[in-house]
Amino acid sequence: MDVRFVLLPGDGIGPEIISQTRRVLEAVATKFGHAFEFTECLIGGIAIDQTGDPLPEATVDACRASQAILLGAVGGPKWDDPSAKTRPEAGLLRIRKELGLFANLRPIAPFAELLDSSPLKREVVEGTDILFFRELTGGIYFGPSSCTTLTGGGERAQSTMVYETSEIERIFRLAADAARTRRKKLTMVDKANVLEASRLWRRVCAKIVTEEYSDLEYEVVLVDAMAMHLISRPSTFDVVVTSNMFGDILTDEASMLPGSLGMLPSASLGSDGPGLYEPIHGSAPDLAGKGIANPLATILAAAMMLRHSCNLPAEAEAMEHAVQRVLSAGHRTADLVRSGEPSLGTVEITDKVLESLTGG
Repeated sequence: MDVRFVLLPGDGIGPEIISQTRRVLEAVATKFGHAFEFTECLIGGIAIDQTGDPLPEATVDACRASQAILLGAVGGPKWDDPSAKTRPEAGLLRIRKELGLFANLRPIAPFAELLDSSPLKREVVEGTDILFFRELTGGIYFGPSSCTTLTGGGERAQSTMVYETSEIERIFRLAADAARTRRKKLTMVDKANVLEASRLWRRVCAKIVTEEYSDLEYEVVLVDAMAMHLISRPSTFDVVVTSNMFGDILTDEASMLPGSLGMLPSASLGSDGPGLYEPIHGSAPDLAGKGIANPLATILAAAMMLRHSCNLPAEAEAMEHAVQRVLSAGHRTADLVRSGEPSLGTVEITDKVLESLTGG
């Protein structure tokens, strides 16, 4: 099978984890007799430095012509000036809009081998298997915003949460369809006791459940309560769907259940066209160039890419099983061990994955 991928290394540790994941994808191509073509493009801070634009048109064009996109990370202190004309994160928001990537999927399923790495007790985390659906192109991140100077000094800033019925319907149906293939439990998270936008979410979702998904166990949880439940009873949730900002916050909270951001992949999908896959951690500028970043989340994101955008489930499972065998053998990166314990670097842990993949 011939597949064209776009790689967006980005900033910080992005180039390191992307380069190692490419090694694994190349090994998968060889093992299964595929031809994978890779094109590297600019995004984020490095794109600002080289072109003045965090998302150059050449990158957008290449992404549209690809079957799937693998992203490293964007941003860093170098580009954090709040008065800057543009910031790296603008490139990430724009590519989601340009490609119509409205659904962010984040699986939270701790590896059994890493349960003791979680900051929570083993008995709390064990059995957790949550699939988050975060709406990605609407809400407060894309609504009208402004900042004005007040008479007499001071400023007033506002950011507006905006949603339309159709935006809610499409993400909710994706989540409901996924719930039907799992434990048939669906949780919608909102703040309807305060926000009008959340009240629209509640009305739209209730109507869809009643008319189309009455076979599901459906519940609504306020976002502040959900933040508590995620650390007290995470194993009671199955599929969770929510708005852009709430999903951003809750999935970062949930990411600590497995013990490290370095273990969690994500997928951003639209109605058609290429999907965007990435680890959920950031650019980790304090780790960049040290050779110690954990590439496993990116490798797992690439496995999601093969499954969802390329219809290559066997290849995806081979990558996932290789990662699991490496963890079962006791190999760890620095983020997965206590201070002073031995660990492997970015290249070394990838070598172990490759050994497991080619040997298994």
